[in-house]
Amino acid sequence: MRLFVTGGAGFIGSHYVRTLLSGGFPGYEHADVTVLDKLTYAGNRANLPADHPRLRFVAGDVCDRALLLDLLPGHDAVVHFAAESHVDRSLADASPFVRTNVGGTQTLLDACVASRVQRVVHISTDEVYGSIAEGAWTEEWPLLPNSPYAASKAAADLVARSYWRSHRLDVSITRCSNNYGPYQHPEKLIPRFVTRLLRGRPVPLYGDGGNVREWLHVADHCRAVHLVLTRGRAGEIYNVGQGNERTNRQMTDALVRLCGADPGLVRTVPDRKGHDLRYALDDTKIREELGYAPAVPFERGLAEVVDWYRENTGWWESARDAAESAVRLTPAGV
Repeated sequence: MRLFVTGGAGFIGSHYVRTLLSGGFPGYEHADVTVLDKLTYAGNRANLPADHPRLRFVAGDVCDRALLLDLLPGHDAVVHFAAESHVDRSLADASPFVRTNVGGTQTLLDACVASRVQRVVHISTDEVYGSIAEGAWTEEWPLLPNSPYAASKAAADLVARSYWRSHRLDVSITRCSNNYGPYQHPEKLIPRFVTRLLRGRPVPLYGDGGNVREWLHVADHCRAVHLVLTRGRAGEIYNVGQGNERTNRQMTDALVRLCGADPGLVRTVPDRKGHDLRYALDDTKIREELGYAPAVPFERGLAEVVDWYRENTGWWESARDAAESAVRLTPAGV
């Protein structure tokens, strides 16, 4: 078995690859993995085992069709994580999001068809649905994205669906809630707040902090992705959630407590443009059809993540400096 993973040096993609290489997915203990990653600020080669015998790492762009046509032949499946994913950055400049998320997905799928790849899983986000005041989104919900990032992912989803219908490519789509876990770039809410609070620095909270997000541990997300890869149906969409809803204020208060920080470090800032009020996924389909169930309790998972950042300052310090110089004291992507 040979798998091709795009964005495999990023937060979620690298967790999937590390789990795969460590034998965490039954039946895939001997799978060979090719990782393609452009190594932008959010990709880090140190997220992957340096010299694993079943890993081939290629630094490259998912928009490079010639490179893809050279690499893809002989692979059995593709798991497509590669994406620009920070909402605030998309508000400042949407062009890299459209190029990578839409154009990159189309280029990859076109190369998959040409290379006769048998199976593709396209990783998306709950943000394509927009905002929901109550209840939860099913996979049939209309796409109503409210940020350039979310719009680019919604467009990529539609491109993926078109390749299933037009080319009969065996592709499935997953849409997950907010992920958290180790190795997440410090521009995101949890690692950004933790790394600042541990240093006694202020953290910015949009508005009154009432925006609601559903949180999913990256390990649970990656297990769901692998279930879809091995058992999901072509042309189908699978929501991946955990049911852990928290307001941004509740999340911030929990991080302050776990970091042993001064609550006075929380600073409210003006709300961002088009800020979605609430996300919530109905993941009945993946639970009933594929047997998915989250395994990491939220309180335990969050405490372990805070401990990881406390113990791995060497990993996040360089990424922190780059992120903060670009974003300064603007809120993290939530």
